[in-house]
Amino acid sequence: MQENTMKTTALAALILALAPTLSQAFETAAAEPLAGAAHGSAAPALLPLSPAATAKLAAPEANTALKTDKLKLNPDTSDWKEADVWGRIRSGYAIPDIDNQLVAKHITWYSTRPDYIARTTTRASRYIFHVVQELEKRGMPTELALLPFIESAFNPQAFSSANAAGMWQFVPATGRDFNLKQNMFKDERRGVLASTDAALTYLQRLYDMFGDWQLALAAYNWGEGSVQRAIKKNQALGKPTDFESLAELMPAETRNYVPKLQAVKNIIANPGQYGISLALVDNEPYFTAVDKTSDIDMTIAAQLAELSMDEFKALNPQFNRPVITGGEKTKILLPQENAAKFTSNLAKWGQALSTWTTHKITSARERIDTLASRFGTTPDVLRQANNIPQKTSLKAGSTILVPKTSASLNIDIASEITDNATMAFEADRPERKGRAGKGAKQEKGYKSSAQAPISLVKPRVPRGGGSRHPVRARH
Repeated sequence: MQENTMKTTALAALILALAPTLSQAFETAAAEPLAGAAHGSAAPALLPLSPAATAKLAAPEANTALKTDKLKLNPDTSDWKEADVWGRIRSGYAIPDIDNQLVAKHITWYSTRPDYIARTTTRASRYIFHVVQELEKRGMPTELALLPFIESAFNPQAFSSANAAGMWQFVPATGRDFNLKQNMFKDERRGVLASTDAALTYLQRLYDMFGDWQLALAAYNWGEGSVQRAIKKNQALGKPTDFESLAELMPAETRNYVPKLQAVKNIIANPGQYGISLALVDNEPYFTAVDKTSDIDMTIAAQLAELSMDEFKALNPQFNRPVITGGEKTKILLPQENAAKFTSNLAKWGQALSTWTTHKITSARERIDTLASRFGTTPDVLRQANNIPQKTSLKAGSTILVPKTSASLNIDIASEITDNATMAFEADRPERKGRAGKGAKQEKGYKSSAQAPISLVKPRVPRGGGSRHPVRARH
Protein backbone atom coordinates (compact mmCIF):
# COMPACT_ATOMS: atom_id res chain seq x y z
CA MET A 1 0.00 0.00 0.00
CA GLN A 2 2.79 2.42 0.94
CA GLU A 3 4.65 1.62 -2.30
CA ASN A 4 1.50 2.29 -4.37
CA THR A 5 0.97 5.58 -2.56
CA MET A 6 4.55 6.63 -3.27
CA LYS A 7 4.13 5.74 -6.94
CA THR A 8 0.88 7.70 -7.16
CA THR A 9 2.49 10.74 -5.54
CA ALA A 10 5.45 10.58 -7.89
CA LEU A 11 3.16 10.24 -10.92
CA ALA A 12 1.09 13.21 -9.78
CA ALA A 13 4.24 15.28 -9.37
CA LEU A 14 5.40 14.28 -12.87
CA ILE A 15 2.04 15.21 -14.44
CA LEU A 16 1.96 18.57 -12.68
CA ALA A 17 5.53 19.29 -13.71
CA LEU A 18 4.84 18.39 -17.34
CA ALA A 19 1.61 20.37 -17.51
CA PRO A 20 3.23 23.72 -18.43
CA THR A 21 5.42 22.00 -21.05
CA LEU A 22 2.47 20.18 -22.61
CA SER A 23 0.35 23.32 -22.52
CA GLN A 24 3.08 25.34 -24.21
CA ALA A 25 3.59 22.64 -26.82
CA PHE A 26 -0.11 22.52 -27.69
CA GLU A 27 -0.38 26.31 -27.78
CA THR A 28 2.64 26.50 -30.10
CA ALA A 29 1.21 23.79 -32.33
CA ALA A 30 -2.12 25.59 -32.50
CA ALA A 31 -0.56 28.95 -33.30
CA GLU A 32 2.14 27.67 -35.68
CA PRO A 33 1.14 24.28 -37.22
CA LEU A 34 3.94 22.29 -38.80
CA ALA A 35 4.16 22.39 -42.56
CA GLY A 36 3.64 18.64 -42.82
CA ALA A 37 0.42 18.77 -40.82
CA ALA A 38 -1.52 20.15 -43.78
CA HIS A 39 -0.57 17.04 -45.74
CA GLY A 40 -1.65 14.50 -43.15
CA SER A 41 1.76 13.83 -41.62
CA ALA A 42 1.85 12.22 -38.21
CA ALA A 43 2.18 14.53 -35.21
CA PRO A 44 5.80 14.91 -34.12
CA ALA A 45 6.93 13.22 -30.94
CA LEU A 46 7.59 15.39 -27.89
CA LEU A 47 11.21 16.30 -27.47
CA PRO A 48 12.93 14.54 -24.56
CA LEU A 49 13.33 16.50 -21.34
CA SER A 50 16.66 18.16 -20.81
CA PRO A 51 19.03 16.62 -18.24
CA ALA A 52 18.41 19.63 -15.96
CA ALA A 53 14.64 19.16 -16.10
CA THR A 54 14.99 15.42 -15.49
CA ALA A 55 17.17 16.07 -12.47
CA LYS A 56 14.66 18.58 -11.13
CA LEU A 57 11.83 16.04 -11.37
CA ALA A 58 13.91 13.44 -9.58
CA ALA A 59 14.75 15.82 -6.72
CA PRO A 60 12.81 15.35 -3.44
CA GLU A 61 11.78 19.01 -3.46
CA ALA A 62 10.03 18.71 -6.84
CA ASN A 63 6.62 19.07 -5.21
CA THR A 64 7.71 22.21 -3.38
CA ALA A 65 8.97 23.71 -6.62
CA LEU A 66 5.50 23.32 -8.08
CA LYS A 67 4.07 25.69 -5.46
CA THR A 68 4.23 28.75 -7.66
CA ASP A 69 2.77 32.14 -6.82
CA LYS A 70 -0.46 30.88 -8.41
CA LEU A 71 -1.00 27.54 -6.68
CA LYS A 72 -0.57 26.17 -3.19
CA LEU A 73 -1.51 23.00 -1.37
CA ASN A 74 -4.70 23.02 0.65
CA PRO A 75 -3.79 21.24 3.92
CA ASP A 76 -7.45 20.34 4.55
CA THR A 77 -7.99 18.47 1.29
CA SER A 78 -4.45 17.88 -0.06
CA ASP A 79 -5.64 19.50 -3.30
CA TRP A 80 -3.90 22.28 -5.15
CA LYS A 81 -5.73 25.61 -5.02
CA GLU A 82 -5.24 29.17 -6.15
CA ALA A 83 -2.83 30.97 -3.81
CA ASP A 84 -4.37 34.33 -4.66
CA VAL A 85 -8.03 35.38 -4.54
CA TRP A 86 -7.66 37.22 -7.86
CA GLY A 87 -6.75 33.92 -9.56
CA ARG A 88 -9.73 32.25 -7.91
CA ILE A 89 -12.00 34.98 -9.24
CA ARG A 90 -10.60 34.66 -12.77
CA SER A 91 -11.20 30.93 -12.79
CA GLY A 92 -14.91 31.45 -12.08
CA TYR A 93 -15.71 34.10 -14.71
CA ALA A 94 -19.03 33.09 -16.29
CA ILE A 95 -20.85 36.24 -17.47
CA PRO A 96 -20.61 36.75 -21.27
CA ASP A 97 -18.18 39.51 -22.20
CA ILE A 98 -19.11 42.71 -23.93
CA ASP A 99 -16.67 44.77 -25.98
CA ASN A 100 -17.65 48.28 -26.95
CA GLN A 101 -16.54 51.88 -26.66
CA LEU A 102 -17.91 52.25 -23.15
CA VAL A 103 -15.84 49.30 -21.96
CA ALA A 104 -12.73 50.83 -23.56
CA LYS A 105 -13.53 54.19 -21.95
CA HIS A 106 -13.78 52.71 -18.47
CA ILE A 107 -10.68 50.55 -18.93
CA THR A 108 -8.81 53.76 -19.69
CA TRP A 109 -10.32 55.47 -16.65
CA TYR A 110 -9.33 52.71 -14.22
CA SER A 111 -5.97 51.81 -15.76
CA THR A 112 -4.78 55.43 -15.66
CA ARG A 113 -5.55 55.59 -11.94
CA PRO A 114 -3.29 52.95 -10.36
CA ASP A 115 -3.51 54.70 -6.97
CA TYR A 116 -7.30 54.34 -7.03
CA ILE A 117 -7.00 50.65 -7.92
CA ALA A 118 -4.46 50.18 -5.12
CA ARG A 119 -6.70 51.84 -2.51
CA THR A 120 -9.73 49.87 -3.64
CA THR A 121 -7.96 46.52 -3.71
CA THR A 122 -6.45 47.21 -0.29
CA ARG A 123 -9.93 47.75 1.13
CA ALA A 124 -11.21 44.74 -0.81
CA SER A 125 -8.57 42.49 0.73
CA ARG A 126 -10.57 42.36 3.98
CA TYR A 127 -13.84 41.24 2.40
CA ILE A 128 -13.33 39.69 -1.01
CA PHE A 129 -12.46 36.14 0.10
CA HIS A 130 -15.79 35.99 1.94
CA VAL A 131 -17.67 37.33 -1.09
CA VAL A 132 -16.05 34.81 -3.46
CA GLN A 133 -16.73 31.97 -1.07
CA GLU A 134 -20.41 32.90 -0.84
CA LEU A 135 -20.68 33.19 -4.63
CA GLU A 136 -19.18 29.74 -5.11
CA LYS A 137 -21.54 28.24 -2.54
CA ARG A 138 -24.44 29.53 -4.63
CA GLY A 139 -22.92 28.58 -7.99
CA MET A 140 -22.85 32.23 -9.10
CA PRO A 141 -20.27 33.86 -11.43
CA THR A 142 -17.25 34.96 -9.43
CA GLU A 143 -16.83 38.27 -11.27
CA LEU A 144 -19.82 39.45 -9.23
CA ALA A 145 -17.28 39.74 -6.39
CA LEU A 146 -15.94 42.76 -8.31
CA LEU A 147 -19.27 44.59 -8.24
CA PRO A 148 -18.38 46.60 -5.09
CA PHE A 149 -15.60 48.16 -7.19
CA ILE A 150 -18.42 49.90 -9.04
CA GLU A 151 -20.81 50.38 -6.14
CA SER A 152 -18.63 51.68 -3.34
CA ALA A 153 -14.95 51.09 -4.11
CA PHE A 154 -15.23 48.40 -1.40
CA ASN A 155 -15.95 50.98 1.29
CA PRO A 156 -18.60 49.58 3.69
CA GLN A 157 -18.98 53.06 5.18
CA ALA A 158 -19.98 54.54 1.82
CA PHE A 159 -23.16 56.61 2.06
CA SER A 160 -24.69 58.29 -0.99
CA SER A 161 -26.79 61.41 -1.30
CA ALA A 162 -29.68 59.06 -2.16
CA ASN A 163 -29.32 57.34 1.26
CA ALA A 164 -27.77 54.21 -0.27
CA ALA A 165 -25.34 52.68 2.22
CA GLY A 166 -22.64 50.09 2.49
CA MET A 167 -20.39 48.07 0.22
CA TRP A 168 -23.39 46.97 -1.88
CA GLN A 169 -25.24 50.32 -1.69
CA PHE A 170 -28.73 49.41 -0.49
CA VAL A 171 -31.34 52.15 -0.08
CA PRO A 172 -33.42 51.84 3.12
CA ALA A 173 -36.52 50.32 1.47
CA THR A 174 -34.64 47.61 -0.43
CA GLY A 175 -32.60 46.88 2.67
CA ARG A 176 -35.80 46.24 4.60
CA ASP A 177 -37.05 44.01 1.77
CA PHE A 178 -34.00 41.82 2.39
CA ASN A 179 -34.24 41.87 6.19
CA LEU A 180 -31.35 44.25 6.78
CA LYS A 181 -32.02 45.82 10.18
CA GLN A 182 -31.82 49.59 10.33
CA ASN A 183 -32.25 51.15 13.75
CA MET A 184 -30.58 53.60 16.06
CA PHE A 185 -27.91 51.10 17.08
CA LYS A 186 -27.05 49.34 13.82
CA ASP A 187 -27.49 49.56 10.07
CA GLU A 188 -26.98 46.15 8.51
CA ARG A 189 -26.80 47.66 5.03
CA ARG A 190 -23.20 48.34 6.06
CA GLY A 191 -22.58 44.99 7.75
CA VAL A 192 -20.20 42.76 5.79
CA LEU A 193 -22.01 39.45 6.33
CA ALA A 194 -25.62 40.64 6.20
CA SER A 195 -25.27 42.99 3.22
CA THR A 196 -23.30 40.45 1.16
CA ASP A 197 -25.93 37.79 1.80
CA ALA A 198 -28.69 40.24 0.84
CA ALA A 199 -26.90 41.43 -2.31
CA LEU A 200 -26.23 37.92 -3.60
CA THR A 201 -29.80 36.85 -2.81
CA TYR A 202 -31.08 39.87 -4.72
CA LEU A 203 -28.77 39.26 -7.70
CA GLN A 204 -29.77 35.60 -7.87
CA ARG A 205 -33.44 36.57 -7.77
CA LEU A 206 -32.89 39.02 -10.62
CA TYR A 207 -31.07 36.38 -12.68
CA ASP A 208 -33.94 33.95 -12.11
CA MET A 209 -36.30 36.68 -13.29
CA PHE A 210 -34.44 37.63 -16.49
CA GLY A 211 -32.31 34.55 -17.25
CA ASP A 212 -29.42 36.85 -18.17
CA TRP A 213 -26.67 38.15 -15.88
CA GLN A 214 -26.20 41.40 -17.78
CA LEU A 215 -29.90 42.22 -17.45
CA ALA A 216 -29.79 41.13 -13.80
CA LEU A 217 -26.98 43.62 -13.21
CA ALA A 218 -28.90 46.35 -15.00
CA ALA A 219 -31.90 45.60 -12.78
CA TYR A 220 -29.71 45.69 -9.67
CA ASN A 221 -28.78 49.23 -10.62
CA TRP A 222 -31.98 50.47 -12.26
CA GLY A 223 -34.69 48.29 -10.71
CA GLU A 224 -36.42 45.19 -12.06
CA GLY A 225 -39.53 47.13 -12.99
CA SER A 226 -37.55 49.52 -15.18
CA VAL A 227 -35.81 46.67 -17.00
CA GLN A 228 -39.10 44.82 -17.51
CA ARG A 229 -40.66 47.91 -19.07
CA ALA A 230 -37.66 48.38 -21.37
CA ILE A 231 -37.92 44.73 -22.48
CA LYS A 232 -41.62 45.10 -23.25
CA LYS A 233 -40.96 48.26 -25.24
CA ASN A 234 -38.35 46.57 -27.43
CA GLN A 235 -40.52 43.47 -27.82
CA ALA A 236 -43.37 45.65 -29.07
CA LEU A 237 -41.02 47.16 -31.65
CA GLY A 238 -39.66 43.76 -32.69
CA LYS A 239 -36.20 44.59 -31.38
CA PRO A 240 -33.78 42.36 -29.41
CA THR A 241 -33.92 42.49 -25.62
CA ASP A 242 -30.30 41.85 -24.65
CA PHE A 243 -28.42 44.40 -22.54
CA GLU A 244 -26.75 46.24 -25.41
CA SER A 245 -30.02 46.42 -27.36
CA LEU A 246 -31.79 47.91 -24.34
CA ALA A 247 -28.95 50.28 -23.46
CA GLU A 248 -30.38 53.22 -25.40
CA LEU A 249 -33.47 53.10 -23.19
CA MET A 250 -31.44 53.18 -19.98
CA PRO A 251 -30.28 56.18 -17.98
CA ALA A 252 -26.58 56.96 -18.33
CA GLU A 253 -25.53 55.25 -15.10
CA THR A 254 -27.19 51.94 -15.97
CA ARG A 255 -25.94 52.11 -19.55
CA ASN A 256 -22.40 52.38 -18.13
CA TYR A 257 -22.90 49.92 -15.27
CA VAL A 258 -22.16 46.61 -17.01
CA PRO A 259 -19.34 48.14 -19.11
CA LYS A 260 -17.70 49.35 -15.90
CA LEU A 261 -17.85 45.86 -14.44
CA GLN A 262 -16.48 44.47 -17.70
CA ALA A 263 -13.61 46.97 -17.54
CA VAL A 264 -12.68 45.93 -14.01
CA LYS A 265 -13.09 42.27 -15.00
CA ASN A 266 -10.65 42.74 -17.92
CA ILE A 267 -8.10 44.49 -15.71
CA ILE A 268 -8.28 41.79 -13.02
CA ALA A 269 -7.98 39.12 -15.74
CA ASN A 270 -4.72 40.58 -17.07
CA PRO A 271 -3.45 43.46 -14.90
CA GLY A 272 -0.03 43.53 -16.51
CA GLN A 273 -1.58 44.30 -19.90
CA TYR A 274 -2.94 47.53 -18.45
CA GLY A 275 0.09 48.49 -16.39
CA ILE A 276 -1.60 47.56 -13.11
CA SER A 277 0.08 45.64 -10.29
CA LEU A 278 -2.42 43.87 -8.04
CA ALA A 279 -1.45 43.37 -4.42
CA LEU A 280 -1.48 39.73 -3.36
CA VAL A 281 -4.67 38.80 -1.49
CA ASP A 282 -4.29 35.41 0.13
CA ASN A 283 -6.90 32.84 -0.82
CA GLU A 284 -7.73 32.38 2.85
CA PRO A 285 -10.31 33.88 5.23
CA TYR A 286 -9.29 37.32 6.47
CA PHE A 287 -11.74 37.41 9.35
CA THR A 288 -13.76 35.16 11.59
CA ALA A 289 -17.01 35.80 13.45
CA VAL A 290 -16.98 35.87 17.24
CA ASP A 291 -20.20 35.46 19.23
CA LYS A 292 -20.96 38.31 21.60
CA THR A 293 -23.11 37.47 24.60
CA SER A 294 -23.34 40.86 26.33
CA ASP A 295 -23.12 44.57 25.61
CA ILE A 296 -19.60 45.77 24.91
CA ASP A 297 -18.15 49.18 24.10
CA MET A 298 -16.46 49.34 20.71
CA THR A 299 -13.35 50.81 22.29
CA ILE A 300 -13.13 47.89 24.73
CA ALA A 301 -13.79 45.30 22.00
CA ALA A 302 -10.99 46.79 19.87
CA GLN A 303 -8.69 46.87 22.89
CA LEU A 304 -9.36 43.21 23.73
CA ALA A 305 -8.72 42.23 20.11
CA GLU A 306 -5.55 44.36 20.04
CA LEU A 307 -6.84 46.26 17.02
CA SER A 308 -6.94 49.93 16.14
CA MET A 309 -10.40 51.47 16.11
CA ASP A 310 -10.10 52.05 12.36
CA GLU A 311 -9.47 48.36 11.69
CA PHE A 312 -12.21 47.28 14.09
CA LYS A 313 -14.73 49.61 12.43
CA ALA A 314 -13.65 48.46 8.97
CA LEU A 315 -14.82 44.93 9.84
CA ASN A 316 -17.81 46.03 11.93
CA PRO A 317 -19.15 49.12 10.16
CA GLN A 318 -22.82 48.40 10.89
CA PHE A 319 -22.69 49.64 14.47
CA ASN A 320 -23.95 53.22 14.82
CA ARG A 321 -23.23 53.81 18.49
CA PRO A 322 -20.21 53.43 20.79
CA VAL A 323 -21.78 50.36 22.42
CA ILE A 324 -22.50 47.10 20.58
CA THR A 325 -25.77 45.57 21.74
CA GLY A 326 -27.80 42.59 20.69
CA GLY A 327 -26.87 39.67 22.93
CA GLU A 328 -26.31 36.20 21.48
CA LYS A 329 -27.55 37.04 17.98
CA THR A 330 -24.86 39.65 17.43
CA LYS A 331 -21.44 38.74 16.11
CA ILE A 332 -18.33 40.81 15.69
CA LEU A 333 -15.78 40.19 12.96
CA LEU A 334 -12.10 40.03 13.79
CA PRO A 335 -9.00 39.11 11.78
CA GLN A 336 -8.16 35.45 12.22
CA GLU A 337 -5.08 36.11 14.34
CA ASN A 338 -6.89 38.62 16.56
CA ALA A 339 -9.87 36.42 17.43
CA ALA A 340 -7.75 34.26 19.72
CA LYS A 341 -6.30 37.37 21.37
CA PHE A 342 -9.82 38.69 21.94
CA THR A 343 -10.98 35.47 23.61
CA SER A 344 -7.87 35.28 25.81
CA ASN A 345 -7.98 38.93 26.86
CA LEU A 346 -11.72 38.78 27.48
CA ALA A 347 -11.24 35.91 29.94
CA LYS A 348 -8.77 38.04 31.92
CA TRP A 349 -10.63 41.37 31.65
CA GLY A 350 -12.42 41.43 35.00
CA GLN A 351 -14.06 44.85 34.44
CA ALA A 352 -17.33 46.16 33.03
CA LEU A 353 -17.54 45.58 29.28
CA SER A 354 -19.96 48.43 28.66
CA THR A 355 -20.11 51.92 30.10
CA TRP A 356 -23.34 52.96 28.33
CA THR A 357 -27.05 52.51 28.96
CA THR A 358 -30.17 54.19 27.61
CA HIS A 359 -32.44 56.95 28.88
CA LYS A 360 -35.88 57.85 27.50
CA ILE A 361 -37.02 61.47 27.43
CA THR A 362 -40.42 61.84 29.08
CA SER A 363 -40.77 65.62 29.33
CA ALA A 364 -41.94 67.73 26.41
CA ARG A 365 -38.33 68.39 25.48
CA GLU A 366 -35.00 68.24 27.26
CA ARG A 367 -31.84 70.24 26.77
CA ILE A 368 -28.59 68.37 26.27
CA ASP A 369 -26.67 70.35 28.88
CA THR A 370 -29.32 69.47 31.49
CA LEU A 371 -29.01 65.76 30.65
CA ALA A 372 -25.22 65.94 30.72
CA SER A 373 -25.28 67.44 34.19
CA ARG A 374 -27.68 64.74 35.42
CA PHE A 375 -25.49 61.88 34.17
CA GLY A 376 -22.13 63.34 35.12
CA THR A 377 -20.79 63.94 31.64
CA THR A 378 -20.48 66.79 29.14
CA PRO A 379 -22.86 67.95 26.39
CA ASP A 380 -20.20 67.20 23.75
CA VAL A 381 -19.89 63.58 24.93
CA LEU A 382 -23.66 63.09 24.70
CA ARG A 383 -23.91 64.74 21.31
CA GLN A 384 -21.05 62.70 19.87
CA ALA A 385 -22.33 59.38 21.25
CA ASN A 386 -25.83 60.00 19.91
CA ASN A 387 -25.09 61.99 16.73
CA ILE A 388 -27.12 64.93 18.03
CA PRO A 389 -26.58 68.20 16.12
CA GLN A 390 -25.43 71.28 17.94
CA LYS A 391 -28.06 73.74 19.15
CA THR A 392 -30.85 71.17 19.34
CA SER A 393 -32.96 69.74 22.16
CA LEU A 394 -34.45 66.26 22.44
CA LYS A 395 -38.18 65.76 22.11
CA ALA A 396 -40.36 63.56 24.29
CA GLY A 397 -40.14 59.86 23.41
CA SER A 398 -36.49 60.05 22.34
CA THR A 399 -34.12 57.36 23.57
CA ILE A 400 -30.46 58.22 23.94
CA LEU A 401 -27.26 56.69 25.23
CA VAL A 402 -26.04 57.96 28.60
CA PRO A 403 -23.17 56.83 30.84
CA LYS A 404 -24.03 53.99 33.20
CA THR A 405 -24.56 54.62 36.86
CA SER A 406 -23.78 52.19 39.66
CA ALA A 407 -27.39 50.97 39.54
CA SER A 408 -27.15 50.00 35.84
CA LEU A 409 -23.55 48.83 35.77
CA ASN A 410 -24.32 45.15 35.12
CA ILE A 411 -27.53 45.56 33.13
CA ASP A 412 -27.51 45.18 29.34
CA ILE A 413 -29.71 47.25 27.06
CA ALA A 414 -32.89 45.29 26.35
CA SER A 415 -33.42 44.01 22.79
CA GLU A 416 -36.84 45.70 22.54
CA ILE A 417 -35.10 49.03 23.17
CA THR A 418 -32.45 48.46 20.51
CA ASP A 419 -35.09 47.38 17.99
CA ASN A 420 -37.54 50.21 18.62
CA ALA A 421 -35.60 53.19 19.96
CA THR A 422 -36.05 56.43 18.07
CA MET A 423 -34.75 59.94 18.45
CA ALA A 424 -36.31 63.26 17.55
CA PHE A 425 -34.98 66.73 18.21
CA GLU A 426 -35.77 70.33 17.51
CA ALA A 427 -33.80 73.52 17.39
CA ASP A 428 -32.89 75.02 20.74
CA ARG A 429 -34.93 78.09 21.62
CA PRO A 430 -35.32 80.22 24.71
CA GLU A 431 -38.06 79.17 27.09
CA ARG A 432 -41.17 81.18 26.23
CA LYS A 433 -44.55 81.54 27.72
CA GLY A 434 -47.47 81.37 25.34
CA ARG A 435 -46.95 80.58 21.70
CA ALA A 436 -44.03 78.55 20.44
CA GLY A 437 -41.18 80.21 18.61
CA LYS A 438 -39.81 79.62 15.13
CA GLY A 439 -37.92 76.52 16.28
CA ALA A 440 -41.13 74.49 16.40
CA LYS A 441 -41.43 74.72 12.64
CA GLN A 442 -38.08 73.00 12.21
CA GLU A 443 -38.99 69.75 13.95
CA LYS A 444 -39.62 67.68 10.83
CA GLY A 445 -36.22 68.41 9.39
CA TYR A 446 -34.50 67.19 12.55
CA LYS A 447 -36.25 63.88 13.08
CA SER A 448 -34.04 60.82 12.84
CA SER A 449 -34.07 57.15 13.82
CA ALA A 450 -30.64 56.14 12.61
CA GLN A 451 -27.41 58.07 12.20
CA ALA A 452 -27.27 61.76 11.46
CA PRO A 453 -30.34 64.00 11.20
CA ILE A 454 -31.85 63.84 7.74
CA SER A 455 -34.70 65.49 5.96
CA LEU A 456 -37.73 63.30 5.54
CA VAL A 457 -38.09 62.90 1.78
CA LYS A 458 -40.06 60.40 -0.23
CA PRO A 459 -38.00 57.83 -2.16
CA ARG A 460 -37.63 58.57 -5.84
CA VAL A 461 -39.06 55.21 -6.85
CA PRO A 462 -41.71 53.11 -5.05
CA ARG A 463 -40.58 49.91 -3.33
CA GLY A 464 -40.48 46.75 -5.37
CA GLY A 465 -40.90 48.18 -8.84
CA GLY A 466 -38.15 50.65 -9.47
CA SER A 467 -34.56 51.53 -8.85
CA ARG A 468 -32.57 50.12 -5.98
CA HIS A 469 -31.13 53.60 -5.67
CA PRO A 470 -31.52 56.78 -7.71
CA VAL A 471 -29.19 57.02 -10.67
CA ARG A 472 -26.03 58.93 -9.82
CA ALA A 473 -22.53 59.41 -11.13
CA ARG A 474 -20.03 56.81 -9.93
CA HIS A 475 -16.67 58.28 -10.94
